[in-house]
Parts: sequence; structure tokens; C-alpha cells
Amino acid sequence: MKRIVMFNKFHAGAWLTAALLGACLGGQVHAAPVVAAATPLVIGESYDIESKVLGETRHINVYMSRGYALPADAPLPVLYMPDGGLREDFLHIAGLLQVSVDNGTMRPYMLVGIENTQRRRDMTGPTDNAEDKKIAPVVGGAAQFRRFIREELMPAVKQRYRTTGETALIGESLAGLFVVDTFLREPGLFDHYVAIDPSLWWNDGKLLAEAPTLLEQRAAKPQTLYFASSGTAGMDKGSAQLSTLLTSRAPQGLRWHYQPLPAETHATIYQPAALQAFRTMFKPPN
Repeated sequence: MKRIVMFNKFHAGAWLTAALLGACLGGQVHAAPVVAAATPLVIGESYDIESKVLGETRHINVYMSRGYALPADAPLPVLYMPDGGLREDFLHIAGLLQVSVDNGTMRPYMLVGIENTQRRRDMTGPTDNAEDKKIAPVVGGAAQFRRFIREELMPAVKQRYRTTGETALIGESLAGLFVVDTFLREPGLFDHYVAIDPSLWWNDGKLLAEAPTLLEQRAAKPQTLYFASSGTAGMDKGSAQLSTLLTSRAPQGLRWHYQPLPAETHATIYQPAALQAFRTMFKPPN
């Protein structure tokens, strides 16, 4: 296990340049201030899982957003996030969780980020569209990735940490497609689903064509679903279709919310939509 750290660096060359410049100008050169050595800024922890399901090593990042009042050993619900690497979406979602918990607009949560290896493989289902198949050497691995989460990652998280048993899944773009695909095909895996600008155009929108049948087959269960769409051309169509479908065929127990954000682009929607999703779905008790 490794701690997730960020380093500050001190560049001594800048002081040398200033000293030489002062000498050349005939000014008095003062001794450089003493600066202590940098120490790691710890924000969480990370570890690897040797996945037999996927046949590869997967790196996991974890952040606890407990707020000011919750005891350090109190169990937490878990928010699972594909695209969860430090150079992906982990840091900014961790920041949104922390500020939202601290200002009282959402309940404390644990964030579990799954760093990518082959993102387009893991986030997509099978496709018959030739253009879809060009985006990566391998596509259509969503079912296996979901199995990795169910059979390997979730048990590891439960073993390592104190959790409440409540779970959620968040993703944007292709990861948003994965969220909706999981919501429809394996609804019992999570309690809450957040899909931001989901790529529901995948495979010519066949997931949406299957959605009425998949919704009819599911058992009644208290769940929440939040999805949002940007103003980027073509990204709102699938989400609007899903909203129309749920208006007439939402399964019993589902609380859902669709939020069009036309002022946002596909590149800017994640943060504002995630903030609204947290406030909508994870409100603190009154």
C-alpha cells in the first residue's frame, strides 16, 4: 500500500541567478533564506490488485471525505469511480467530495478510484458499428470490468475498510455509458448511479433500445439515478431519450433526476454536474 502524495519542489537555481544579477548590478547580495526540505502532502492511499478476472494489475486510489464531526473510525458508504487515476478524474472528484462534506451539502463518503489500463475496452459493451470498433484495439469489455468490480474490488474494499454497505458508481463520457449499462444490466450492484454526459450513442444506441425490456425485468428496489448532458452536439440525445423512457417506465423504488446543462461542453461538464449530483443524491439527513 502506498500513500497518495503531492510534492512541493524548491529550485535553488533561482536564488543563484538572483545573487549573480545583484553582483553584476553592484548591489548588495543577501544570503538566501533557509528553506526546509519538502515533505509529502498526504491526501489518501493507493494499492494494486492482481486481477484474475482481467488478467492484469489494477491500481486503486482511495480518499476518505469524513468532514469535521465524523469520527476517524466511522464506517463510510463507498463511491466507486472508473477513470480514477491521479492524472484522470480522481483528484478533482475527491476535492468536490471534501468541500461538499465540509459545507454540509452531502454526506461523508469514501472515494475508490480505479486507474485505467485500457479505458475504451473496459467502458464499452459489444458493438456492431464499424466506426465504434476503430476507437481502440479491443472494445466490448464492460461485462468483464463489471465482474472485476463485483468479485475482486468490492470484496477487497470491504476487507480493508469499515464501510456501511451503501455503494455508488460515478462516471463521465464512456464511463457514463458504463454507469448506465450497469444500471440497466446489473441494477443490484450499486445503490446509486451517476452518469455524466454518457456516450449512449455507442453501438447505434442499442442499449437504449434494450432499456424498456431491461427495466421491466428488474425487481423493485430503492435506488437513485442522476444523469446529465452537455450542450456538445449529439451528447444530449441519448440522455433525453432515457429521461423520456423513465418518465413512463421507471421501476418501482427508483428516484431519478435528469439535468440538461446546455451551457457546459463535454470537456467542462464533469465538475458542475458531479457537484449537483452529490447535492441531489447524497443529502445529509435533516
